[in-house]
Amino acid sequence: MLVLGHALALSPVFESKIAQITARCYTSSQAAAVVCFFALTVGLFNWGLGLIFGAILARKMGESFTSRSLKLNYPLIGAAGYAALMIWHGGLSGSSLIKVAEAGNLHDLMAGSLTSAELKLLPDSIGIDLTVFSFGNILINLCVLSILPLALFLIGKKQMTTSIRVESHNATHELEREDLIGAEKFDHSRVAIVVVGILALSYCAYLMFFSGKSILSFFNPNNINFLLLALCLALHKNFLSFLSAINAAIGGASGILIQFPLYFGIMGLFKESGLILTFSDFFVSISNSASYPIFTYLSAGLVNIFVPSGGGQWVVQGPIIIKAALELGVPLEKSILALAYGDQITNMLQPFWALPLLGITGLSARHILPYTLIMFFVGFFIYMIGLLLM
Repeated sequence: MLVLGHALALSPVFESKIAQITARCYTSSQAAAVVCFFALTVGLFNWGLGLIFGAILARKMGESFTSRSLKLNYPLIGAAGYAALMIWHGGLSGSSLIKVAEAGNLHDLMAGSLTSAELKLLPDSIGIDLTVFSFGNILINLCVLSILPLALFLIGKKQMTTSIRVESHNATHELEREDLIGAEKFDHSRVAIVVVGILALSYCAYLMFFSGKSILSFFNPNNINFLLLALCLALHKNFLSFLSAINAAIGGASGILIQFPLYFGIMGLFKESGLILTFSDFFVSISNSASYPIFTYLSAGLVNIFVPSGGGQWVVQGPIIIKAALELGVPLEKSILALAYGDQITNMLQPFWALPLLGITGLSARHILPYTLIMFFVGFFIYMIGLLLM
């Protein structure tokens, strides 16, 4: 999902939109607010696309300010580009939200953890109309979309700006040739990739509108990946452009691929040692039906620092949360959203998912962490208050 989101962000359509956005900013405060808002918005659709779109937008903002000899707080802009990772789990690609929307997922997840009588109390699925598109989640996301860019705008006003030099960089390198023969013409053909892309998008449209199921049921991990692939094919100039973008995207994901086995090892230790159960049992022991979502939020945030994988965390912590929610009489959808909010907010403290952004922007973790820490506190209280009022 990250690789396809990256490849889509490198398509000419997105590059054109990014150029239009950067040309209209003249101060650090404007740039920070704009980068943050667009990163958050795209992140609600897809975390991989949002992360890379925010990173490329931050990089191009630096290049634009350099070419115009304008001063810019570039680390602040880089931090703003990372904002998608503090809103993604409440959006259309949220791991736990799209998994519980699959028929039978809850029963499969809880088999062995609940008795047969308890399993019968579980719904077959919890649709994203009850999670992603619930009134409470929409309201919370709107608050994040309005308050966080404003906060970064004010920080940009206060912070010192410096003259920067961010050299122009093209992540994709396409070799133009005129002596094309045979299959080479197909690789360079705009028509060919558009036809394939339209066919793929048509199949997505069929699944959404004509398969006899709800449109919202379309959004599961496989279908989201296929939609990203279809959009990549439809929006890139030709197959060579698409493959060049994929090569760049794979390079950007290399740091994550190397470290992911380590974090899955940590996740295994947490699970087998009972640490996650200890965390969760402690919060359950001091909870009631009103406070349990808050403690779920806090425990999920704590676990995410050590296991920065939304899907992995859901598999390990999800059964504990579901069982406790049933015992305390807390709505399942609210408990799952509490886990989602906790998982995403501490990404601002855990720079694991920032690795592609750091590679694209040329910044280091120490540059952006002072600002992502501020973003963490702003988001922390928005989600906390939202859960209390939900």
